[in-house]
Amino acid sequence: MVSPSYFPAIAAVELGCFGKEGLEATIELRFPVTKTYEALRDGGIDFVGGAAHAPLCKLLCALSQNMYWFLVVRRDLGIARGDLRALKGLRIGAAPGPADGLKRMLVDSGIDPEREVNIAPVPATAGVSFGLAAAKALEKGAVDGFWANGMAAEIALRGGFGTLVIDARRADGSKASRHYTFPALVTTQKWIDQSPGTVAAAVRAVVAAQAELKRDPSLAAAAAERQFPAAELALIPELVRRDAPYYDPTISRETVESLNAFARATGLLSGAPAYERVVATQFQSLWGGAS
Repeated sequence: MVSPSYFPAIAAVELGCFGKEGLEATIELRFPVTKTYEALRDGGIDFVGGAAHAPLCKLLCALSQNMYWFLVVRRDLGIARGDLRALKGLRIGAAPGPADGLKRMLVDSGIDPEREVNIAPVPATAGVSFGLAAAKALEKGAVDGFWANGMAAEIALRGGFGTLVIDARRADGSKASRHYTFPALVTTQKWIDQSPGTVAAAVRAVVAAQAELKRDPSLAAAAAERQFPAAELALIPELVRRDAPYYDPTISRETVESLNAFARATGLLSGAPAYERVVATQFQSLWGGAS
């Protein structure tokens, strides 16, 4: 576990926020995403911290705002920040799922991601996250760039072999791209119906963790200590400090409209489900404590 993408969910467990709500919670790292949501559907797990567009389950709250992946390329290519046109002909490593965000961004920028850019997964060793595998592949020259989480980006930038082209969360790329998706806490309608009190407690725990991290990002070190390897643990406090301003649990109607549009564009949806079908609105009143 190395990614900071869903860190408020981790912090809610490790900082004792779930415990204060009377819930005993544990963290499981599951891969791939499809298996994670199959386990949620089948009752093997109760909640997932993941990309909001992927599960087509009920969204309980945002873990943070905006799309959260980074595009990093080889430093020696000399590509300027935001210059997507310079990607033509390059080999870009991207995991299935997150790759959809990059491809849609390219389409919105007038670039054909299937014909003009070579986007493909990076082979990963068992037990190594995609992001770290991608950073290593970039360092070795096996790819020209990668689209991955903030930890992978930070490793490549600090290592001196990568340069940042797109930080999707902070409005690089196409105008619409930062709202394609966002990290969310999700569950099933069945679990909401069976145990609304438990679900409400989980939302309160996440909102409390977001508030604590915003007040004091240094708490990230304690929250990550049992979960992250030493090298990545050292980077987590700084990554969380940067992301903390985006730790807002709110899911607006405009955000869901953008989410639905992205899901339709990637073939996950054929219609436009109402806000109330996407978001568990009975828990909205619990969002206010994080601001």
